[in-house]
Amino acid sequence: MRRENPPVGVLIVLTFALSAIAGAQESPNQAWANYDESADLARLAELDNTRMHYRLLRSGMQTPGSLWASLNDEVNRLTPARYRALEPLVVESSVARLQALVRAGDLSYEELTLFYLSRIREIEGDPSRYLNAVISLNPASVERARALDLARRAAPDVERDPIYGMPILLKDNINATGMATTAGAVALQNNFADDAFVVEKMREKGAVILGKANLSEWAYFFCDDCPSGWSAMGGQTLNPYGRLQFNTGGSSAGSGASIAANFAAAAVGSETSGSILSPSSANSLVGLKPTTGALSRTGVVPISGSLDTTGPMARSVADVIILFNAMTGYDQRDTAMPMMSDDLRLEHRDQSMAGLRLGAPGRYLDDELFVEALGLLSADEAAIVEISLPEIDTQGFGTLLGREMVRDLALYLRDHASPMVIIDSVDDLKAFNLQRPDLRMPYGQAEVDRMVELDISPAELEALRDSLQSGARAAMEALFAGGDLDLLLSMDNRNAGFAALANYPALTVPMGYSDSGRPVNLTLIAPPFQEQLLVDVGGRFERLAQARRVPAAYP
Repeated sequence: MRRENPPVGVLIVLTFALSAIAGAQESPNQAWANYDESADLARLAELDNTRMHYRLLRSGMQTPGSLWASLNDEVNRLTPARYRALEPLVVESSVARLQALVRAGDLSYEELTLFYLSRIREIEGDPSRYLNAVISLNPASVERARALDLARRAAPDVERDPIYGMPILLKDNINATGMATTAGAVALQNNFADDAFVVEKMREKGAVILGKANLSEWAYFFCDDCPSGWSAMGGQTLNPYGRLQFNTGGSSAGSGASIAANFAAAAVGSETSGSILSPSSANSLVGLKPTTGALSRTGVVPISGSLDTTGPMARSVADVIILFNAMTGYDQRDTAMPMMSDDLRLEHRDQSMAGLRLGAPGRYLDDELFVEALGLLSADEAAIVEISLPEIDTQGFGTLLGREMVRDLALYLRDHASPMVIIDSVDDLKAFNLQRPDLRMPYGQAEVDRMVELDISPAELEALRDSLQSGARAAMEALFAGGDLDLLLSMDNRNAGFAALANYPALTVPMGYSDSGRPVNLTLIAPPFQEQLLVDVGGRFERLAQARRVPAAYP
């Protein structure tokens, strides 16, 4: 077990905790204190959905107000009157609209950043509305936005990337200088590491990294039968469309809930199998799971080097494209990346769907929203082909993920983590959590237990990976060839594992809402590196359906 400088690490944790508590006590804007959550938990226990029978809501690692304590003085500079004046301008606005407001002089990047920080403080500080969507905020975010304003005013005619000045949240398994990257785990609470490759690219283009979004701990590869959106560092992420009614999806739960609640312009998530598609669908967002190899994973806490990818999540296809383009670039350290990724860019364009053949699984044709979506696509000249989804062999999928995480997490801890992190391996993680199981693993750590017990050689792992991926690719290729398909249609994160194993990219777009108000999405799946086709069809469907609505309780 690695233990470089443990006294310093302990000192820093204690100093941070004490200063956070002091900041929360002194701030005139502290909105709430600890409260009894037993009534909310009892209400959740009565739901038919047993996955929402939460044991805890708040994290034991955050005191009230500590999230924004270091930024209180900055945030207080935005007066309540100005905040309310900005609200109708900013909430639900696209990146293009926000940039237009800046150009017109109605808004600055600094004010935009302060607005989002104020909104986070207002909502997360309210016992009846908090979402636990954010784990940490970037103390340098306002200063960064102010500097970008100065640069723009000094050279107003310089052409800048659309991401310039836009506040972005990162899933908290993505390294960013100045903030800990925890993956939601107490074991990584001191993981102050250098920027991930995709964060370097975003910063180069002028993005403001606003903070870190909550997630299902260890990207939901940690415990059995635990709710998605729970982490020891961030607590239980809640869904703004049904705060104590609907699941958030996972593992990019905080990225989903944050953007649905308008905490930032957009967010970065990550996916191994469904972790962008699921929370995007649950929160009525657009989410792109790219082909593994299209975006770098260097500096991202891993599960599987074979399947992991980062990806954008936003309120529109146009904003997903902007964020995707801000993240691209060839990373020679990531062996999954082809050279073509160096100049990979997507375009936002209005393309006809005439001549496109879209596969619709017959098993979904009893869903009213799905059938309505097919009607819109068909009326726009796309050919709808009813298909039957093949069965694929997924035996050993959990073993593949577990054994790759054992290998890849050790490599991340060695090469990309802070030296203050005191674990080196999955074995160390298990032992660390057992020291305070009530705080660190209230739902257990069954996946970690299994990983520790895995006995599979590198050669056996490679054979298993080849078998699973080749089988999924062959099945997907046969499906597309048999129906002469351009795209496969699905719903929410169904078929996410199929797409992940075959390394087919997917885009999910708001399709509507169930009778209960739960968001439902249309999901498009395409052959590898066909992201442009996905955003063309997804953007066209978005314009036809105009389905997304603001969460009623978070206007």
